Amino acid sequence: MSTAHVEAGAPKRDRFGNEWAPGVPYARGSILSSTEDDFQKMQEAWRHIRRRGPEQTFNFSGLEHGLPLRADELPIASDFLAPALYFNEFQDAALAHMGGERGRHDAALFNRITGATLATHLALVEAGDVVVGVSASYSHPSVPRAAARVGATLIDTEGADQFGEVLAREDNVSLVVLTRLAVTYEILPHEQIAAIVHLAHARDIPVYLDDAGGARVGPAVFDQPKALELGVDVAATGLDKYGTQGPRLGVLAGDKDLVATIRARGFELGVEARPLLYPAATRSLAESTPERVRELVAVTQTVAEAVRGRVGSRLNETEVIAELLADDILELAMERAELDEAPIVPYEASAALAMLLLRDAGVISVHFVGLPPGTSALMLKFISPEALESFGGAERYADAIDDAFDKLAALLRDPEAIRTLLLGEAV
Repeated sequence: MSTAHVEAGAPKRDRFGNEWAPGVPYARGSILSSTEDDFQKMQEAWRHIRRRGPEQTFNFSGLEHGLPLRADELPIASDFLAPALYFNEFQDAALAHMGGERGRHDAALFNRITGATLATHLALVEAGDVVVGVSASYSHPSVPRAAARVGATLIDTEGADQFGEVLAREDNVSLVVLTRLAVTYEILPHEQIAAIVHLAHARDIPVYLDDAGGARVGPAVFDQPKALELGVDVAATGLDKYGTQGPRLGVLAGDKDLVATIRARGFELGVEARPLLYPAATRSLAESTPERVRELVAVTQTVAEAVRGRVGSRLNETEVIAELLADDILELAMERAELDEAPIVPYEASAALAMLLLRDAGVISVHFVGLPPGTSALMLKFISPEALESFGGAERYADAIDDAFDKLAALLRDPEAIRTLLLGEAV
C-alpha cells in the first residue's frame, strides 16, 4: 500500500531519541505498536468503564459523544423520515454556523471529520499530485492518511511564510489543507490565514479548511471570522467539539458544486452520516453559542491552575488548553521512580497515565477518543463545568493526576505490569 510523503527534513524524534511512527506524531513502542494494539487498549478502558458504571465515570475529554435526541424525535429517528423532515433545516443551521450563504454554499453531513477529509481528497486530488498542509504546527494525522489513499504527496508546512515558499517551488499542487486551530491548539492568526488563501487562489488551488474545533474557538475566543467567511472553498468541523452537543459527526460546508461532488464520494464510500442523525446534528449546530465556548475555556484554565500546583512548569499551556506532553509525562514518572533509562516510549507512558486515571478515578481523557490517538499528550481542554462539579472540583482532579503519576512511577520498574495495565491479562 502506498503512503504519503510528508516533507519535513530529518525524521522527527521524541526527546528520548525515538523516531515518530508513520501516520502519527509520536513514536510507538513494543506495547502499543499498532492501531490493533490501540483497539485492545480501548477494550481494556471499556472494561473499567463497565465496572465503574455511568455514575462513577466522568468525561474530561473535552468532547461530547452523546446523542442529543429528544423523546419526541425517537419516532422519526429513521433514515427515511429524519432527512425528509430535517435536511433543509440542517442546511440552514450548518450554513449559519459556518458563515455560508444559501444559493452559493451547501452543506453535507459525514460520519466524522476524517470522513469529510477523505472524501475531499478523493474528489479533488489525483495520484501523483501534491497536497500542501498548513497550520501553526502540523496537520492532523487524518490528512496524511487521506493523501496516502489517493497516492498524493503531502508537504506539511508551518505558517504562512513556509507555506508560500513551498507553494512557489511546487508545480503540481491540487489541494491546500488549512488548519486554523492546530492539533497542538495553537491558532493561526487571521492575517496569516488570509495570506494563505490568497496565495492558493492566485494559483486556482482550492482550500479545504480542517476547522475541527476552530470553527467555534476562532470566532468565540480569538474574534476571527466564521469558517467560510475566511474565503476558503470548503470547510469541515466536528459536532463533538467545543461548544456543540454531539454526536461525533463531521459537517462539511462550502461551494455548492464542490460540496455536491465531495458528498457524492462520501456516499459512494459509505462515510456519510446516517440520515437518522439529522435532527441531532441540527440542534447541535443551532444551539451552539460563543458564550459556552468561553465558559469551557475558563473552566479548563481553573483546572490547569490546580494541576500546575502538582507538576509545575511541565504543564504546557496555550491560550485555550493545557497539556502534559508525553515526553514530560515519562520524564516526571522516571524522576519519581529514580530511574535513569526509559523502559517504555513516551506515548506508552501517556497511555498508562490515562488508563490509571480511568481505572482509579473514573476520568475519561482525550486519549480514549481516537484510534489511533491524534496526539500523545494528556490534554486538559474545554472541560465542562458540569463534569468538573460532578467529579468534585479542580483540586480533586489535580490530586487524581498526582496519584496516577505516583502509580506510573512504581510501574516503570516492571514494564510487563504496564503491558497488563494497557492491554489486560493475556488470554
